[in-house]
Order: sequence, then structure tokens, then C-alpha cells
Amino acid sequence: MTVAVGTSGWSYDHWDGVLYPPGTPPRDRLAHYVRRFDTVELNASFYRWPRTAAFASWRRRLPPGFGLSVKAPRGLTHAKRLYAPEVWVDRLVACWHELGDRRAVLLVQLHPAHARDDARLDWFLGLLPGWMRVAVEFRHPSWHAEAVYALLERHGAAYTVMSGAGLPCVLRATAPFVYVRLHGPDRDHLYAGSYPTDDLRWWADRVREWSASGRDVYVYFNNDGYGHAVRNADELRALLSSQA
Repeated sequence: MTVAVGTSGWSYDHWDGVLYPPGTPPRDRLAHYVRRFDTVELNASFYRWPRTAAFASWRRRLPPGFGLSVKAPRGLTHAKRLYAPEVWVDRLVACWHELGDRRAVLLVQLHPAHARDDARLDWFLGLLPGWMRVAVEFRHPSWHAEAVYALLERHGAAYTVMSGAGLPCVLRATAPFVYVRLHGPDRDHLYAGSYPTDDLRWWADRVREWSASGRDVYVYFNNDGYGHAVRNADELRALLSSQA
């Protein structure tokens, strides 16, 4: 089973001296990242969806065995809230084709005010091809219901397991893979703080359980401040290796 641990994004000025040598030009940051990790979650795509040619370029630049997860555009998830998604689906599928064997998971993060709408989610997931791995991150509490988990299972889509201020930590696996986003241990602010070793040991145990059940596992740290995500991802990988 695949167990991949990385960070949400790879290009941050404050990662100079943490992930890449100080003064590294932004264009060279990805090359340093792939020497250390085997997966990454692209978040910039949420704000501006890349051109199809960009995905072909990543396929060429990323090494064999590397998996790129990509966050769906806010035009689909936040502006339209999955309404009439056909045009977006066509673009997503075309780009996913170009990414080839470097593709990992498409992350669909719903708007915090997007309340439960089973029919809309069912329609959207039904439009996606079966070869496309999809994870859905729910921010509105109404989505956390058994019927929603069953809907995800029918489509082979993953419930996104979360950790972060004000977010429920529901350890639910609804697909042949598990998708985990760790937004930081700070109780009051998202994307803040560094996970202590005991917390990371706990997550390592969960990853091992999911993997033992026959599922691939993708884990991304989103607490980028001060380079915490890089160090936490490194430590989790070390814990998983030592317990293998």
C-alpha cells in the first residue's frame, strides 16, 4: 500500500533555510521539494486554476513515483458551490489526463457556509470518471452524517480526515484510500503551531491502521508558518519508517 506524506504547497518565502537554501529562486523550489518528499498538495489551484499545459509540465518535471494532489478551484466549490459543474468537470478531467501517472488526489474543499445537499454532491461526483481519485473536505457541520458517508462510499470518494481549530476530527474511511489534512494543533487558529511528537505518534498509528486495512494513505501538513509543516512531515515519515 502507498503511504505518502507531504505538505500543502511547496513555495513559501519563509521556508528558506528550512526546505531550500536561503535565496533559492521560486522557480527552483519544487526541485528541492521533490528531493525530500514524494507527494505534495497544490493549493494555488484553488485561487487560479492552472492551464492544461501546466499539468503536462508537472508530469515532466516530477520524478517517477511522485504524486501531485490538487485542490479544486474556488469557482467550482465556493462561487458555484458545485452547482452546474459540467464545464468545470471537463476542465478538471482534461488536466488530470495531462498529469498522467504523477496524479494523486483531487481535493474538493466545500465552502464553510455550504450546508448539506446530498443531491448536488451526488450529481457532481457522478460526473467524474472512476479513474479519478477524489477527496471531499466538509467545513459545514451538517455534512457529518451517515448518509453522506454512504454517498461517498458509493462513488469511491474519500472523506477528508481533518485536524485543526474548530474542525471535527472524524476518522472515517469511505474509499480505497484515505486523505488526511493536518491544519495545525493550535486550538484557536487554523494553520498554526507545530504538532508535538506525541500527536505525531498518534497519527502514525492511525496511518498504519489504515494501511493495514489495504488502503493507500495521503497525509498533508498545512501548518506552513515557520516551516512547521516541513518539520512535522519529516518527523511523521521518520515515525512511520521506524515502526514499519
